[in-house]
Amino acid sequence: MSAPAANMRIDADRLWSAIHEMAEIGPGVAGGSNRQTLTDEDAEGRALFRKWCEAAGCTVGVDEMGTMFATRPGADPDALPVYVGSHLDTQPTGGRYDGVLGVLGGLEVVRTLNDLGIRTKHPIVVTNWTNEEGTRFAPAMLASGVFAGVIDRDWAYGRVDAKGKRFVDELERIGWKGDEKVGARRMHAFLELHIEQGPILEAEGKEIGVVTHGQGLRWIECTVTGKGQHTGSTPMYLRRNAGRGLARVTELVHEIAIARQPNAVGAIGHVDVYPNSRNIIPEKVVFTVDFRSHILETLEEMVAEFLETAPGLCADVGVKFKAEVVGQFDPPAFDAVLLDRIRAAADRLGYSHMDIVSGAGHDACWVNRVAPTAMIMCPCVDGLSHNEAEEISKDWAAAGADVLLHAVLETAEIVD
Repeated sequence: MSAPAANMRIDADRLWSAIHEMAEIGPGVAGGSNRQTLTDEDAEGRALFRKWCEAAGCTVGVDEMGTMFATRPGADPDALPVYVGSHLDTQPTGGRYDGVLGVLGGLEVVRTLNDLGIRTKHPIVVTNWTNEEGTRFAPAMLASGVFAGVIDRDWAYGRVDAKGKRFVDELERIGWKGDEKVGARRMHAFLELHIEQGPILEAEGKEIGVVTHGQGLRWIECTVTGKGQHTGSTPMYLRRNAGRGLARVTELVHEIAIARQPNAVGAIGHVDVYPNSRNIIPEKVVFTVDFRSHILETLEEMVAEFLETAPGLCADVGVKFKAEVVGQFDPPAFDAVLLDRIRAAADRLGYSHMDIVSGAGHDACWVNRVAPTAMIMCPCVDGLSHNEAEEISKDWAAAGADVLLHAVLETAEIVD
């Protein structure tokens, strides 16, 4: 299998134009995007993507979760397809590039192969996964999770948004519930191009991130219980302040993660205080701890230390502590062969690169369970993402798509 020629590159202007044309659908209030999953804007973005794919000679299939698969035929009808893609849904105040770069970068690979008259042994399938963000319907990466067999389809159908609307009802309402059984497709490989959503590549001056691992996570829901009393009339020494327990546990989470640098992070991101009144000592605090690491042993150590230490810290200030692990995801290691192809492609094309761990979850993390998978990342300015001010350069987008093109061609095999 010969490597693609070093001068083989995508059309950077065409990719950049497609990204910004997609951003005109569901525009945010500050220059970003608001195409939350299964909204009318999501449906409109899907329709544009299908139009572009069909114009590029692809046939578009849709599964029962609404995930879109645009297939460019291969020369060998028995060869398993090489899949590429990401997601078109966004946060309510999302940027223009998160997910979109991976989907439209995959389409640009197909368009480039058409321009050059290149055939591949394996078909190439550009994928738009439904509900990667998980903003409207939790959890994130919902459709890819069903595809990989780790989330039950009917359970996913029953997810509701803040207004009580069910996932399956909204999927049917916008007309994107397909007939294809979820997970029926077999893959030769899956490659996902994505912005980093962090500051490392830009800080290191690298154009390409070769994603070796995704982070695993543990979400621990904690409840600290004290006694609600008047803040003005209760002596300090008689208080059982649940807020003090939260304060102590917050610092514990930080210390546990700091002790395991650079391979761990941890924080408390969601807090509910009861009764949440200015003049009542908190009687109960419910909060979620988020620990992450790409090393499973480290992740498990953090959770064990936390669960062992937190009850005593709370007892010392007269409050009770209980906890339950409510979410977990073991860290995926991506395919070594695909990673070598990505590194070789970057070298061949003259792009600086480094190995990196993804700090965020992605559809590739679930797909990794059923097919050889890898990710390519490009920098984003100041590491900012999930924000309308999210920004990348045209050159960064082109570099990532060029590397994707070469990695896909090596995997799908050029036919002479």
